[in-house]
Amino acid sequence: MPAILEKWQVQPHEGLTQVDDGILTVAGEIAMPIGNFPRRMTVVRLSDDRTAIFSAIALDEDEMARVEAMGRPSFLIVPSDHHRLDARIWKQRYPDIQVIAPPAAREAVEEAVPVDATEDIMADHQVRLIVVPGTGGHEAALEVRRDSGLTVVVNDVIANVAHPHGVGAQIMARLFGFGVHAPQVPRSVRHGLDDKPALAGQFAAWAADPSLRRVIVSHGDVIERHVADVLRTLADAID
Repeated sequence: MPAILEKWQVQPHEGLTQVDDGILTVAGEIAMPIGNFPRRMTVVRLSDDRTAIFSAIALDEDEMARVEAMGRPSFLIVPSDHHRLDARIWKQRYPDIQVIAPPAAREAVEEAVPVDATEDIMADHQVRLIVVPGTGGHEAALEVRRDSGLTVVVNDVIANVAHPHGVGAQIMARLFGFGVHAPQVPRSVRHGLDDKPALAGQFAAWAADPSLRRVIVSHGDVIERHVADVLRTLADAID
C-alpha cells in the first residue's frame, strides 16, 4: 500500500477537465516501484457552494484555484483502503473538510486521517454516495445527476488504462488487469469480491438507467462511448 504523504507534494498531472456541469476531473500519475501509474481525481459541485473531492490528488496552485472556484471543498471521499495517499495533506489544507470512507476501509483510512462518516452525509439531491455491492464494504462510488444525465464515479471496481505511459505502467496495467484493451474489473478486485452477483447487479442497474452518460474511473480514461454496453459486458464477465 502506498505511503501517506506528510506535506503537499505535487506529482505529475494533467489539467482539470470539465466533463459536465459541476464535474471536474483530472488525470495524474502515482510513483510506483516499477514506474508511474495513472490515477484520477474527480471534483463534484454540491448545493450551498460546496464540493466533494473523490480520490484526492495534490495539484499545482493554478489547478487548485480552479477547484476552489467551483465551491468550498467540504467532503473528502477516500473511496477505498488504497486511495489514502493524499488524504492527510488535503485535510491539512482544508481542516474543516469532512472525510467519508466506505465502512470496511475505515481502519486503513484512519491511519492517514480521521473518518467522519462511512455513509452519505452530503445532503445533496443530485449526488449520492453508495458503498458498492459485492466489495465487502471496501469500495465507494458516486452517482451524479445533472440535466444532461447520469455520471457514475467509481474507484477500483472498473479500470480503463487504455493508454499506459511508460514501460512500468504498461507492465502493471497488463499484469494486474487494469483494462488495457477494454474496461475491466482488475484482478485484485475480482479476488476480493464477497458477492460477485451483487456487483454484476449494480453494473446492470447503472446500464439500465436511460440517463447514463459516462463512468469516471480512478485509473484510466473516462468511459463515454457505449457506456451501457461496457457495463453489461462487465456484469456478464463477473456473474
